Amino acid sequence: MVDQSVRSEIAAFVAERDWAQFHSPENLAKSIAIEAGELLECFQWNAEADTDRVRDELADVLTYCIMLAERIGVDPDQIVLDKLTKSREKYPVNKARGRSEKYDSI
Repeated sequence: MVDQSVRSEIAAFVAERDWAQFHSPENLAKSIAIEAGELLECFQWNAEADTDRVRDELADVLTYCIMLAERIGVDPDQIVLDKLTKSREKYPVNKARGRSEKYDSI
């Protein structure tokens, strides 16, 4: 999912600016939340958000997520696959299909 060239480009961008010193897991997690808020802001007053702005904010969120995964030494692809395995068990198709509410709270 996350191409190695993307990871390399992010690492090069950060290294060129000597920003890794600021990228503690805590700071990266804060940055994810901040950028996610900016992504949500795209839809604040209109469900038809500007696509270019959404793309930029989504890229910021994803970039910080990739950087946090790298910083804590986990593979983003693997943790997503691991979480999908857990979610498949938690939300079996026969109980969750087509429902937005949790099947066990109905």
